[in-house]
Amino acid sequence: MSLLVFLLEERSIKEVLNVLLPRILPEGTDFKLIAHEGKSDLEKSIPRKLRAWQDPAVRFVVVRDCDNDDCHMVKRRLRDLCETSGRRDSLVRIVCNELESWFLGDLLAVEKAFQLKGLAAKQEKRKYRDPDRLKNAKQELKKIAPRFQALRGSRAVAHHMDPERNRSHSLRVFLEGVARIVSQGPSG
Repeated sequence: MSLLVFLLEERSIKEVLNVLLPRILPEGTDFKLIAHEGKSDLEKSIPRKLRAWQDPAVRFVVVRDCDNDDCHMVKRRLRDLCETSGRRDSLVRIVCNELESWFLGDLLAVEKAFQLKGLAAKQEKRKYRDPDRLKNAKQELKKIAPRFQALRGSRAVAHHMDPERNRSHSLRVFLEGVARIVSQGPSG
């Protein structure tokens, strides 16, 4: 594969993937992270970017928060944008419900990032066993880690995240999809 291009909803997910991807991608896998200014900016840019980058060695991954919308409808809309732009091979992944769910799926990472003693022990509490179900992950994270700020906090937590122990199903699905697209190589 020549290049993996990630089209992202916002800068905070870019901060996470800047840390996480080099640890999980096979050596020699090149990637580019393009952050947008929210959902509508991302959706407007998909057709433009996918049509402009017609090299079959370039693969696209579109990542957006669900934000309590209908996950299946959001994914279908994003896939339709990719397909009508001539890139059926694009991978679309939805973060359920918001990026902070990925952090709540690894409370040990949050504990280490903010030096919060004993936080990891809460991972077995019902609400943290399946953090993707939380409708208010951002507020929940702010309650347990008051110093959390979107960009710096995302980067800090990402440095300690372990995908193997993370309880977020949407993170695991994202990582499995990226691994699959990398192993398939260029389309064509």
